[in-house]
Amino acid sequence: MPYLEALNQLWFLQINATPASPDWLILLASFIAQRLLPLLPLWLAALWLWGRPALRDTALKSCLFTLAALAGNGLIGMIWPHPRPFAVPLGHVFLTHDATPSFPSNHGTIFAMMALTWWFSAARGWGAALAAAGIAVAWSRVYLGVHWPLDMVGAVLAAAAWFWLLSKLWARCSPTALAERCYRGAFAKPIALGWVRY
Repeated sequence: MPYLEALNQLWFLQINATPASPDWLILLASFIAQRLLPLLPLWLAALWLWGRPALRDTALKSCLFTLAALAGNGLIGMIWPHPRPFAVPLGHVFLTHDATPSFPSNHGTIFAMMALTWWFSAARGWGAALAAAGIAVAWSRVYLGVHWPLDMVGAVLAAAAWFWLLSKLWARCSPTALAERCYRGAFAKPIALGWVRY
């Protein structure tokens, strides 16, 4: 697909930072690229322990759907190991990263799947916030030279495909009730003391 590769490279060069880019913008992009993702598991754990119990189904769903999508990304990377920009090489890189396959972006997939799952839930506001965070992360990783723009587009498409497929299965056999029983057994004492929600 020479046309798509040419478009991908052109788009990348329009976004990618250069040595002349402002230091503050590179620092901001580095923070977004590396620090937002680790907040997701902390947020989900807090929602489960102290949030509304009605949201636990979506919290668990978003985690399991994301894990499935990441497994799919690994398979795509083995079948079609597309190189990262710095491995070509093209542009400038401002973030240390292994030369693993770039397509589709794991970071992009995580945020896209989380945003989709929460958007189609009773807490749509979280979906909007996650989509905004995902756009920022996608920009930052292209800006810093570790991903192509189409890696991010592919991540959204992969997440959407997995979400459509897995939602059908989830409607038939959600494991949330089992997860809640395990949680209540393991956290019986903290629940009794009022430290976490039942």
